[in-house]
Amino acid sequence: MKIFLVGYMGCGKSTIGRKLAEVMGISFVDLDKYIEERYFKSVPAIFAEEGEERFREKERTALMEVAQFENVVIGTGGGAPCFFDNMDLMNKTGVTVYIAPDTEVLAARLIRSKTERPLIAGKSHQELILFINNALVKRAPFYEKAKIIIRGENNLDPQLVIDKISRIK
Repeated sequence: MKIFLVGYMGCGKSTIGRKLAEVMGISFVDLDKYIEERYFKSVPAIFAEEGEERFREKERTALMEVAQFENVVIGTGGGAPCFFDNMDLMNKTGVTVYIAPDTEVLAARLIRSKTERPLIAGKSHQELILFINNALVKRAPFYEKAKIIIRGENNLDPQLVIDKISRIK
């Protein structure tokens, strides 16, 4: 069993991924953390020093590596499904789950977040909502390719994800 969680930053991929893996008795891999450990640099440092294009290449390499793992839940970065043929790779090698809370929920989570996120640094709440909406318009065609889509507030319930996954097996 291999489950890829996709969705915009702040949607809960890491939180639900850890819970889901625990409930299922399998491992959890946060793709950004995997990249940081593999390249000995934080994601913001890779963005700042090497640019987004080089980061996306490293992300693709890391995704191809973790796609070989078994019995794992993988929380991808928010942009990971949108580059190369990453979403197709994930759909071929596992079950993809798009976690899609409302824009207001994403903005509130991101503003409260202690995590450094280079793409949204310094934005006000209103600027952040506009930024998220614009990004989701571009990313939706990729996210919507997921085998399972979970919208709304209840998306952090691992049992909901497990129930939906068990229906498509």
